[in-house]
Amino acid sequence: MRVGGVEHMEFEDFYESARDACLRAVVAATGDRHLADDLVAEAFTRAWLSWRTVGRHPAPRAWVVRVALNTRVSWWRRRRHEVALTGHGADQPAEPGEPDVDPALLAALRRLPKRQREVVALRVFLDLDTEATAKTLGIAPGTVTAHLSRAVAALRGDLATVTSQEENR
Repeated sequence: MRVGGVEHMEFEDFYESARDACLRAVVAATGDRHLADDLVAEAFTRAWLSWRTVGRHPAPRAWVVRVALNTRVSWWRRRRHEVALTGHGADQPAEPGEPDVDPALLAALRRLPKRQREVVALRVFLDLDTEATAKTLGIAPGTVTAHLSRAVAALRGDLATVTSQEENR
């Protein structure tokens, strides 16, 4: 890997064009801006270290988001083990502070099951097609479609309720 060479410039261009979309997708999937920042930073670090491979990946943004979500699982498993050993409770998740994502939408996304959040993050926030989303998550395309349909229906109902409550104030 040549620092300062063509690979560095390619990665820098990729980072600049993909960071915000990847962050929004991870915020949508996790519901926690601070955690998402850490996860995306870790994922981009791994992308840089493997840029020769990641740069040729058919969907490098999806690769970054998947690595971020996998890292979250690894951190959670490690944290769960640490909590069990020390006897301390888990900290409360930080309040999301993503200015580009409506707080009511984030709250509604947090109420969705994990897989539905991941599908929404990849399909809506990263604008991946069904096939790329299925491949990224390791599920069938029909499963992606079903999860997205259920998520959209739940979000529509949730957000309509929020909107009507705000109008009644």
